[in-house]
Amino acid sequence: MTLRKPNVVILYADDLGYGDLGCYGGEDIKTPNVDALAKNGLRFSDAYATSPVCTPSRYSLMTGRYPSRREGVEILPGDATCIIDEGVYTLPQLFRDSGYRTAVVGKWHLGLSDGSAPIDWNRPVGRTPLDVGFDECFIFPATADRVPCVYFDGRNVVNLDPNDPITVSYEAENPFPEVPTGREHPELLKMRHSMGHDMTIVNGVGRIGYMRGGKAALWKDEDLAEEFLSHAKSFVTENKDRPFFLYYALHQPHVPRLPSARFAGTTSLGPRGDVIAEMDWCVGEFMNCLKENGLEDNTIVIFSSDNGPVLDDGYQDRAVELNREHRPTGPLRGNKYSRYEGGIRIPFILSYPGTVTPGTTSALVSQVDLLNSFASMLGAPQVDSDSQNMFDALLGKDGFGRSEVYAEGTFQGKVLRQGKWLYIEPDGGRYLYYHENVETGNSLDPQLYNLDYDVGQRKNLAYRYPEKVAAMQKRIDEIKENNA
Repeated sequence: MTLRKPNVVILYADDLGYGDLGCYGGEDIKTPNVDALAKNGLRFSDAYATSPVCTPSRYSLMTGRYPSRREGVEILPGDATCIIDEGVYTLPQLFRDSGYRTAVVGKWHLGLSDGSAPIDWNRPVGRTPLDVGFDECFIFPATADRVPCVYFDGRNVVNLDPNDPITVSYEAENPFPEVPTGREHPELLKMRHSMGHDMTIVNGVGRIGYMRGGKAALWKDEDLAEEFLSHAKSFVTENKDRPFFLYYALHQPHVPRLPSARFAGTTSLGPRGDVIAEMDWCVGEFMNCLKENGLEDNTIVIFSSDNGPVLDDGYQDRAVELNREHRPTGPLRGNKYSRYEGGIRIPFILSYPGTVTPGTTSALVSQVDLLNSFASMLGAPQVDSDSQNMFDALLGKDGFGRSEVYAEGTFQGKVLRQGKWLYIEPDGGRYLYYHENVETGNSLDPQLYNLDYDVGQRKNLAYRYPEKVAAMQKRIDEIKENNA
């Protein structure tokens, strides 16, 4: 009897930090379902995203390439062109070529259309997830704080009324003066902005960008979690008799944080804590679905996040005030947007019952490695990319993993970790994002930290070890020059 290939599921949170989870030492938010996944699987202490912001990390996850390999891989507006170009081999394509049914549910934020013309939201859209390896997709195009605030099923906006066409603009000035904005009509808001997020109002919340029409298609933020969960579970149930790959991109705890009535007010940390509790519940419900369909033991489940956490990211939801002693990054310095560890070192848990021995590992891994790691599992050729085959490390058979991890800052600056050493190359950008109260890690001086003794990155040792600095800078330059 031939054994069926294991299903693979990636549960990908948005802006979730180390310290937000009980299994990583957090105490202020109860996350029993993610904690159970960690207890029954392998929890990684030294796993990295390739960037401290969302779009670049997701690009690397899908393509096995560092973000700077393609121009324009940055935080995208809601009407952006798809940044996964034709000819770039992807993670879902790998699985589809290996006989899997593939799907993405949740946040996309990698652009839509081929860029040959502005997106017409009222017609089937070209260059969607269906064109980069997915058989099915149920997504929103960008982020929850950006227009258009609509679901996509395949190539089409869900529930679109042809008599109420959608128009989207990211121009500096509002081209739709008849449509209320948060800037001009704060009295219409149920959650006010703290910075930006003051354009078109959808569901009582100001967004980034301007949108007209599509009233019947607009989502309600409080329904997002259960809507995506329902589609993820349906995909599993419908494909239980064949191998499948599911990229379930959870939208929590990204802003705007508006949990369902089931979770509103259930934590002491306000809306941010509530949506993390909601996210954890979604994980539990999804795992129950696998169990109910008899798939728990033949499914590899990876839980991770696209970057580190942030408190105030543009809305007045009292995240800073109610945070109190909670440390979203645990012992790490920095946050989302930062080249310090808190921006790029992320939770990473892999469960594969009967194959992976439960426990913890300090193996050095990067999300960019999933492409060639799963190529190894499937007996497929290795893809010419930045991705390395770390499958043994993912399964806990190799306790070391990569010899080095490379990551990129929000803009240009790069980061390199080799063993205990983490190096941040000089960069002249802003040292502090004042509104978000985030240290970017930018400095005109090189930075070198010994993570064995200084995981909080408080003591810069660059001038004590100039030869180490020079060697690591040389290695960064080599990686930059290698156009994988």
